[in-house]
Amino acid sequence: MGLEIERKFLVDHDKWKKVDKPEGTHYRQGYLVDEASKTIRVRAAGKKGFITIKGSTTGITRKEFEYEIPVEEALQLIDGFAGSEVEKIRYRITFMGKLWEVDEFWGDNQGLIMAEIELKHEDEAFEKPDWITREVSDDKRYYNSYLAKNPFKDWGN
Repeated sequence: MGLEIERKFLVDHDKWKKVDKPEGTHYRQGYLVDEASKTIRVRAAGKKGFITIKGSTTGITRKEFEYEIPVEEALQLIDGFAGSEVEKIRYRITFMGKLWEVDEFWGDNQGLIMAEIELKHEDEAFEKPDWITREVSDDKRYYNSYLAKNPFKDWGN
């Protein structure tokens, strides 16, 4: 069984602008099923496609199964079957031996920049880059599936 153990953080916009970052990858991800107990997502990430099935979250852990599919099929599934969608640019940055994935959201979620780190266990220690601010792992508003239906622009920030 696949498990995802992930922590999410907001990113300081001013500090992030100064980071020497690699080229980002354009992501479109659509949600075929979005329920409390399960999410089924289709993602087009650059030239690759994926279908991902996730279970409900307990703490910062949830079951996750991900399979690569042709990107053309991923786009057809998003366009034809997704009830909601998010779009973003993802940057992959290694800091102190750990991979951080930083998402700059587009469209109705523009203005939101979020970083994620996947861990081997929930209490694994790691150092945070200086561009990391508040942790939002426990705030469901920051789940991509929530953002697809309740965009950041509508939060009244």
